[in-house]
Amino acid sequence: MGTSAIIFYTIAAIMIVFSLLAVTARKILRAAVYLLFALGGTAAIYFMMNYFFLAAVQLIVYAGGIVVLIIFSILLTSHIEEKMQKPDTWKIILTSILGFGGTALCLFVITNHLFVAHPATGAEATMATIGEKLLGYGEGGYVLPFEVISILLLAAMIGAIVVAKRNKPKGNG
Repeated sequence: MGTSAIIFYTIAAIMIVFSLLAVTARKILRAAVYLLFALGGTAAIYFMMNYFFLAAVQLIVYAGGIVVLIIFSILLTSHIEEKMQKPDTWKIILTSILGFGGTALCLFVITNHLFVAHPATGAEATMATIGEKLLGYGEGGYVLPFEVISILLLAAMIGAIVVAKRNKPKGNG
């Protein structure tokens, strides 16, 4: 087993551990930090595959933007030491069964499907093409979706601030 395989399996194990910690953590701030590490692992996998642009977007948008927004919203709307309720036993059993069933289904499909590369169907991915698509507003452009997402994130932040201000006791100012 080569060095890149060892690094891949190490990053994959880190991603699995932090993903499980993110969904099982009782403190919401810790869950957000665990999510940050899982998303960072995803960016590391993209870097290993030489998808530098996708890795940078993963770090900037998800790890840098979304997780920071989640943490900032948590700090504005709830207490840091607040614990989430422990789920009922039947919910834990049901979600475990569904999780293992989904994993088994995915493994079945992956192992029984013949993956064939079709090089003629790939799109050219130069920096100029990516820039034109990101800044384009016509067919195949992504300016409108980015603007809609930015307005959505702004609305979520304003809503979190309003909720945080409304729940403050009157004695604190």
